[in-house]
Amino acid sequence: MVASWCLYDFANSWYVAVVPATIWAAYYANAIVGNEAGRGDLWWGRVASMTALFVAVTSPVLGSVADHLGIRKRLMLGYAGLAIAVTALLPTVKPGMVLYGFWLGLLANVGFEGSLLFYNAYLPEIAPAGHQGRVSGWGFATGYAGSFLALLCALPLVRAENFAGAFLLVAAAYFVFMLPAWRWLPAQKPSGQGFRQAAAEGLRGTRRTFRDILRIPELRRFLLAYFLFEDGVNTVVVFSSIFAATTLGFGMPDLIRLYLVVQASAVAGAWLWSRPTDRLGPKRVLMAMLVLWTLVVIASYFVRTPGQFFVLAAVAGSGLGPVQAAARTFMSTLVPRGREGEMFGFYALCGKSASVIGPLIFGSVSAATGGDQRLALLSVLPLFVAGGVVLAGVEAGGPTRAAGPLAPVTGGRR
Repeated sequence: MVASWCLYDFANSWYVAVVPATIWAAYYANAIVGNEAGRGDLWWGRVASMTALFVAVTSPVLGSVADHLGIRKRLMLGYAGLAIAVTALLPTVKPGMVLYGFWLGLLANVGFEGSLLFYNAYLPEIAPAGHQGRVSGWGFATGYAGSFLALLCALPLVRAENFAGAFLLVAAAYFVFMLPAWRWLPAQKPSGQGFRQAAAEGLRGTRRTFRDILRIPELRRFLLAYFLFEDGVNTVVVFSSIFAATTLGFGMPDLIRLYLVVQASAVAGAWLWSRPTDRLGPKRVLMAMLVLWTLVVIASYFVRTPGQFFVLAAVAGSGLGPVQAAARTFMSTLVPRGREGEMFGFYALCGKSASVIGPLIFGSVSAATGGDQRLALLSVLPLFVAGGVVLAGVEAGGPTRAAGPLAPVTGGRR
């Protein structure tokens, strides 16, 4: 089960590496829209923000419905199928087709992001509490390995300016490598309720979950911290390739080489920090990674050459896997057993609703300053600082070998 779970991260990472992280993001902003005065930044920010808004609004209810109907696996694979189908349509977008490209980019991202809710909710089920940190790290490391392979395979296609071939390759790889998850991830047992009853119970469960979160101080504080720093991470990731292409003059092959470096450092970071996440606790790892990301954002303002940006990207990559894996592990230690879908729905809600704000800020600052992406990057710095301050006050997140999921109570501290 663990291997098939990790392989799903390998599968969807083909999509992440080629579509939102590098080729499609830069191609849409610069060739489809045009980014001389920051207009491409503005439109790509809208794609990212609308994706986050949709996932944020639907995740809590869908997570609860999935738990009651026992359809977590089907929903995960259904969302993935949407991402695969729309990715295969990306070659039909031509320069000037701004709205068409917007809608395809939005649907593909919704498919990918929506599947992650149900994928993340499997973690407490497939791994015991004392191993959740390392299993979470294994998933991210496997995913970054998938991104690395995807970029290697896309590089000769991009050199030949065969972008259509790159997108079709991603769609095919996403489908093939998600088959083990389709086959071996366990299906939930349905509760016997019909859809309407489950949806109504899902709404009631969502309200109950929200009340429970408000009554559990450490869970409430952690989700607020996650709301802040995840917005910063997502915004930097979403715009990094566009920054490299527009401000530093990277061509498409250069972008792929850049992200090969990022993926290699991300694999190393995820593996190196997986055991410390269990031994030291996810809180300490997260605090260290937020310091690293703060320094990366500050340094990005002063970068002037492609070589400097390659070094900075490698440093950022080494902190990308650990911050995501440690946050997921932290959340899994706070989840009442049997309510994983609901709680991870709110986890997605916090991360994605916050991600509505950062990309809009970046795009708006860039457009308002005539395309000054350095100032736009600095605009996300307060998100990391504020997230670190809130996280420092969370009295949880110690070594996971001594931790377990919360008992199914409605209030109080463990």
